[in-house]
Amino acid sequence: MRTFLNVVWLILSGLWMALGYLVAGVICCILIITIPFGIACFRIAVYALWPFGYRAVERGGGASLASGVGNVIWLVVAGIWLTIGHITAGIAFFVTIIGIPFGIAHFKMVPISLMPLGREIVPTTARDAYPGYRW
Repeated sequence: MRTFLNVVWLILSGLWMALGYLVAGVICCILIITIPFGIACFRIAVYALWPFGYRAVERGGGASLASGVGNVIWLVVAGIWLTIGHITAGIAFFVTIIGIPFGIAHFKMVPISLMPLGREIVPTTARDAYPGYRW
């Protein structure tokens, strides 16, 4: 079922959202100081292509000051725009009854699109393999 949902997701909105992340990643890599944000964009772009069966979790050990400051900079540079894209697409999918799983997937990507530093994307079956993460 995950594969079917991922293929439909890819066709309906996954490709467009991944392209948004790729564009943001290229822009961040051109501006030398924001290369860590570009790397985060490329990582999230893969997640935006194939979200079912994966989830974003906070890394164990608590958030550092550097990732907190980085997330604020990210929010201003690209985070707000990508988040608006996810919220808009999520609402549009919720309007249709059959698109509700895709709307949920868009809304589960909002936290990582707002603050990607200090988060990691793991398979949903990995709950027991990652006991230090807050699920």
